[in-house]
Amino acid sequence: MDKHERSIYFFIVILPAILAIIGCYHFLADRANEQQREKLEWVATIHRNQMDQFINETKVGMDILAVTIEEELQSLDKAAAAQKVQVTLKKMAGKDPRYGGIYILDFEGSLLSGTNDLLKQYNLRNKPYIKDALLTKDTAVSDEVETLSNNQPVIAIAAPVMKDEHVEAILVSHIRLDYMKNIMRMLTPEYSISIENAKQIPIFSVNEKLAADEDEQAAKYPLAQLPWNLVISTNDSEQNSLLPLTAMFGAAIFMLLHILFLLVKYVMLKRQTKFERMQQEAQKLELIGTLAAGTAHEIRNPLTGIKGLVQLLNEKYDHPEDELYFTVIDKEINRINQIVSEFLILGKPTAQTMQTVDIREILFDLNPLIRSEANLYSIQYELTLPEQEIWVHINMDQMKQVLLNLTKNAFEAMRKEGQVNVIILMGEEHCHIAISDNGPGIKKEDLEFIFKPFFTSKEDGTGLGLVVCKRIIESFGGTIEIESEFGFGTVVNITLPLYSHQSAE
Repeated sequence: MDKHERSIYFFIVILPAILAIIGCYHFLADRANEQQREKLEWVATIHRNQMDQFINETKVGMDILAVTIEEELQSLDKAAAAQKVQVTLKKMAGKDPRYGGIYILDFEGSLLSGTNDLLKQYNLRNKPYIKDALLTKDTAVSDEVETLSNNQPVIAIAAPVMKDEHVEAILVSHIRLDYMKNIMRMLTPEYSISIENAKQIPIFSVNEKLAADEDEQAAKYPLAQLPWNLVISTNDSEQNSLLPLTAMFGAAIFMLLHILFLLVKYVMLKRQTKFERMQQEAQKLELIGTLAAGTAHEIRNPLTGIKGLVQLLNEKYDHPEDELYFTVIDKEINRINQIVSEFLILGKPTAQTMQTVDIREILFDLNPLIRSEANLYSIQYELTLPEQEIWVHINMDQMKQVLLNLTKNAFEAMRKEGQVNVIILMGEEHCHIAISDNGPGIKKEDLEFIFKPFFTSKEDGTGLGLVVCKRIIESFGGTIEIESEFGFGTVVNITLPLYSHQSAE
């Protein structure tokens, strides 16, 4: 592989493959992240609804309990009321496992009664949630986890007990943190869940070991009932699964690009082969021209002498048997002279006299010769010319030679009672000459060789006639093409530029 091929290989295979693999990886990564976000939103919705419902149920229960306690405090004396309240608190705490303890405090924050004695030696007056409940006269939730003397982590909820629009007492319940965690862990065991307050300080978390530092996918969602944020995270990333998919895609792309590279290389080799073939043909023609230029005159001069002597001998020996020999000799001398003339045309282009003529005039001049040739072969011949003038810039003699050669080929290829048509059409920039016959046609495998030097299907042909015609037409800036189907005739199409367009260029 040379330097040029390596460059093509890099720009067709290596560079596009790298870009495609990178693009595929980013596409799959974005899609995986989007799917992960959707999963996190789904998990967040579950826990947010569950947490909001849990807090709402707890607050409703505390409000109902506060109303009950308020009625008990109004109807009984303090001792009986305290005993009645304690029974009510224990009864409620026993029915719901979420409670770690329920307590009734006085206005100063000291314990009056409760389901246990864990707060007996404590005054909760300065707790933020107690102050919020006294200030707002509404249920307040703690922003941090409290650990009781029995090592039980809880979250406190305070509800004021009102009497005549004044806070008579404070109802405090401890929500067991392990109970809340178990619910969350049961709902989504593969995700890490954290609860943080409005200051983004973590309150508690569940499955925190599942979240890794580097691969953590996290999303934050606010709760409706509390000024808390629900943080959902997981290390169940799909990034690792992208590598096999990307590798498979890269392998497929690499194979396709290799196929494309091979196709491009094939086209380039085909073009190079065609170019080299054209160069070889040009070299052949140049060699023929060089040989013809050096030997044409040396061949023609003795031929002229030989032809003259043969004519003298023909006049001297007029025996019928000798006449046959002289005819053959004269025919072969003419054939040699024709071959030499074709060699000269095939050689290097020489200065030729170009004229601007009406192409119809050439056909008018040649029409008697072509028609007599058609009569000789018993062929029907028809010429169709347009009424308007068609001016082209050509060499008249060479153009006549082309037309005579092509019509003669058609006559020689025809069977008797065949037909040859010559039609001239005028286009916008070119004129078109079509010479068609209904002869046997040309085999498909021979069509690509008909303009090759020395290729002929005739027994006595030189294989230079069509090459000479092509050379002449191309020297006029035109083209010549042959269409044929074996058994259905042949059409020769010649295109010549009109004089006005040629001069403008």
